[in-house]
Amino acid sequence: MTATPGKPTMVDVARHAGVSLKTVSRVVNQEPHVSAALRQRVRASISALGFRRNEAASRLARGATMLTLGLIMENISNEFYSRLAKAVEAAAAEHEALVVFGSYEERPERERMLVESMYARGVDSLIIVPSPADHSWLAGHPGLEAVFVDRLPPGLDGADVVALDDVRGGRIATEHLLARGHRRIALISDDDGLSSVHDRATGYRTALGAALDESLVVRGVFDPWRVSREVERLLGLPSPPTAFFAANNRAAIGILQALRERPERPAYVGFDDFALADVFDPGVTVVRYDVDRLARGAVDLLLDRSGAGRRVKIPVELVARGSGEIPPP
Repeated sequence: MTATPGKPTMVDVARHAGVSLKTVSRVVNQEPHVSAALRQRVRASISALGFRRNEAASRLARGATMLTLGLIMENISNEFYSRLAKAVEAAAAEHEALVVFGSYEERPERERMLVESMYARGVDSLIIVPSPADHSWLAGHPGLEAVFVDRLPPGLDGADVVALDDVRGGRIATEHLLARGHRRIALISDDDGLSSVHDRATGYRTALGAALDESLVVRGVFDPWRVSREVERLLGLPSPPTAFFAANNRAAIGILQALRERPERPAYVGFDDFALADVFDPGVTVVRYDVDRLARGAVDLLLDRSGAGRRVKIPVELVARGSGEIPPP
């Protein structure tokens, strides 16, 4: 039997499974009095049809208020976070849910304040891009529904996480440069206490193997102007790097700033696409991913209360635009 055209309903699921609408409703709402065999049959039909429960409509039918999701990010002025916020809002709108935002500006104490403030004000569920600080305090809020995006929350086991395939991203970026003949490849990254940064560096190290030179690894730089200074320092070494891997979009912008008035033409690859990356000459080669898919994965996990400790990995791809294809001198 094929799926019903358009967005499937519980009526479609009932027809597909050969059961009553009430049975489907009980399975969807995790109510008792349904046999294991019937429950399995309904779930198989839900999967086959691609049925997704409208959580907001269900709440309103029960007399509850409209579903509200909270999104807590590091810094919404960063292009990655503004794109994520837009994508989360669009994914939530499909469930007729509202989204409220908060930025903790790289201050873990503000992250905790935002979480507890939203929780106290009745925000139903949270999507959090966690800071590198310990998150074990969240275990003291047993009723809090949260999904973590982009990074693992330190100190909190069993959390639901939607993250990028960061190890592969770091590896394919570095392998791309190696394939062009580069051997002295520098890494520019921020806080390696973040799982995403750590994993991208792991991919970089794996690709380089014995060719790794720790003196070309820069950690803990957050702002483009600091990245620019580090790039200038590295290029001033007796044996400078011929290529760079920027672990985020801010690092890539810092490399661009450092190179604009220098005669050297090192190659570079960035992680995260950004506006106008294809306008520069040469265009910026990047590791790219689908932000909408990242956001939708987080919203789907929030609205599907069927498990805990789930991991969703979003694939990445390399987009060659010119900067990563410059050969070594």
